[in-house]
Amino acid sequence: MTTTAPAEPTPFAREMRRRRALRRISQLELATLAGTTQRHLSFIESGRSVPGRAMVVRLAESLGLTLRERNSLLLSAGYAPLYAESARDAETIGPAMEALRSILTGHLPYPAVVAGPRGELVVANAAFDVLTEGAAAHLLAPQVNVLRLALHPEGMGPRVVNLAAWGRHITESLRIRASAHPDPGLEALVEELDGYLPATDDGAGDRSGSGDGSGDRSAPAEHLGFAVPLRLRTFEGELRLLTTLTSFSTAVDVTLAELHLEAFLPADAASAELLRRREDARAGTGPRR
Repeated sequence: MTTTAPAEPTPFAREMRRRRALRRISQLELATLAGTTQRHLSFIESGRSVPGRAMVVRLAESLGLTLRERNSLLLSAGYAPLYAESARDAETIGPAMEALRSILTGHLPYPAVVAGPRGELVVANAAFDVLTEGAAAHLLAPQVNVLRLALHPEGMGPRVVNLAAWGRHITESLRIRASAHPDPGLEALVEELDGYLPATDDGAGDRSGSGDGSGDRSAPAEHLGFAVPLRLRTFEGELRLLTTLTSFSTAVDVTLAELHLEAFLPADAASAELLRRREDARAGTGPRR
C-alpha cells in the first residue's frame, strides 16, 4: 500500500535516484522490473509517494543491490533491516563456514581461499603457501589482505611474470564492482593496487614498476578463453593458474553474502604436477623436488 505525502525529496527518494543513476536504468525499466508503473516510481523518487516495505524490497532486488545495500535502503525509507549480519564465528552461519572449510580441503593440492568483500582473508587451505612464498612479514600479519598480497612488490608481485596483464585484470574487476556498489574503502584499495602495477605498452597504469622490474611492461595480455592466467614463479618452477570465484548467491545473511571463495586451478599439466609434488612433500608422502 502506498500513501500520498507532500512532494519533498526524502532521504529514500534521493537514494533511489542515486542508485538508479549508478546503474543507468531508466524509470520505465526499473518500474517494469519491480512490477509497478513508471508514474508510481516517479512519485516515489520525487517524494510525492511513500512506498511500503514490500515495494522497497522489490525495488532493491530489481536494482541488484547487495544485502548490505538493501538494508541501507530500507533504513532510509524508515523500515528495519531485513537481512541479519552475523559475526563470522556465529553459530547461525557455522554450518556454512564449515562447508567452506571442507571445500577448501577438498580442493587440495590446489590453492584456495575464502575472502571478504575488500580482500580480507577469512580462511585458506594448506596450498595457500605457494602464494605467500617469500612475502614480507607485514603482508602476512593479521588481517591478511589477499588482493594486496597478490600485487604488492613485497608480496607476490615480483614473482608474477605477467604482472601488468594479470594485475590489471584484478583491478578492473574491482573497479567495475565499485562503480555499481560504491564503497570508499574498496575504491581506496583499488587506487593503492593500481600503484603497484607496471605500465603496459598502451601507456596504461602506474609507471613505478613492480619492485624488481620483473613485470611484463610491454607484453600483450595472455588469454585462455576469457581468463587471464596467473604465471607465478615458485622455488620449483613456474606455475600457470586460472581462478574461479564462487559466492553465496542465495544467502540471507549479509556476512555470508559478502564472502567469496577463490579457487586456483592448474592451466597445464606441468602446473598440476608441481602442485601435486608440493602437497606430497607437505603430507610427508614424497620428496619436494
